[in-house]
Amino acid sequence: MSIKIAIVDDNHFLQKTIVEKLSFFTELQCRFTALNGKELLEKLEDNHNIDLILMDIEMPEMDGIEATERVKNKYPHIKIIMLTVFDNDENIFNAIKVGADGYLLKEVNAKDLCQGIVETMNGGAAMNPSIALKTLKLLRNPIEFERKCADEIKLTTREIEVLEQLSKGLSYNVIADNLILSPGTVRKHIENIYGKLQVHNKIEAIEKAKNNKLI
Repeated sequence: MSIKIAIVDDNHFLQKTIVEKLSFFTELQCRFTALNGKELLEKLEDNHNIDLILMDIEMPEMDGIEATERVKNKYPHIKIIMLTVFDNDENIFNAIKVGADGYLLKEVNAKDLCQGIVETMNGGAAMNPSIALKTLKLLRNPIEFERKCADEIKLTTREIEVLEQLSKGLSYNVIADNLILSPGTVRKHIENIYGKLQVHNKIEAIEKAKNNKLI
């Protein structure tokens, strides 16, 4: 029996990589891909004969957490495994809250990915060992974690200024001139911002900052 799969990721290269990993196993069939949660929901309207979704988290228009919640409400039969580069507590906690059935990192090899999919379809929960350990800790004390999340993101005034400039599409050199800083200092501020927001690029940083009303 084949397992019908949808892949949701805003990175075309990573989509292709995941499809290649699935191609090693005849029981796994990729039915379609989507670049974000909004596109996923549109495609599910036409074809919700899907068994499982491999869902990225940080995506434009609609992220994986919101998309998971909507899919679970409308199509409860579909299993969802979060497949992401982010293993921070907040993402794990939010994914579990909205009903994700598993949580794997994108670095997972083809064999472990297949095993995780099969286990999830059989009622298990696919998780990297490190994710499973974090999940246990979060489930033991969710109230304390929710409190921690509310206070977690704190940027300095200067970091917010740099982020606001960045959101206007300005280059490091222009930002440096506007804020009377060196380009190296601007770069350092941006590295700190990425670390605090737990993101990997400018688009993710701006989106997360707006979602958290930082800019």
